[in-house]
Formats: sequence, structure tokens, C-alpha cells
Amino acid sequence: MSTPVQNPKATVWQQRIIGELRDIPEPKLAELYDLIHYFRLGLAQSSVQPRQPGLLHGQLGAAFFEPLPDEELRAWE
Repeated sequence: MSTPVQNPKATVWQQRIIGELRDIPEPKLAELYDLIHYFRLGLAQSSVQPRQPGLLHGQLGAAFFEPLPDEELRAWE
């Protein structure tokens, strides 16, 4: 197998990762791809504002504020 030409614009970390990839057996590359892909997606989501508990969008009906029946309250104990 021939050695690909290194990209002169690649960072040191990119070059090191590519070097490591060359030693991974072909059958394991799909697993590694999934790991890298979902890791990258997680990075994109981390920039999203975190949800603030207690803030509801929309309107609540009056039934929301009615007390729960005793039977339902006991189920939570």
C-alpha cells in the first residue's frame, strides 16, 4: 500500500490522527467512523443554549393548576 502525500495545511494533531488511522484494521473502521461522527455532532450541540427548567413555551390550561386526586398523589409516594 502506498503512503498518501501529507497535506501541508494539516495540523500536527490531524497528521497524528491520520497516522493512527493507517494502523487500524479495515473491519474496525466503521466503528471508528461512528465514534468520530457522533463525537463531532456532540460538539456542535454543545454550543446550543442549555434548557432552563421551569420555563414552558405555550399556554397551560386551568386543569394544570388543579390539585391531583389523592389516589394519584399516593402513587408518587
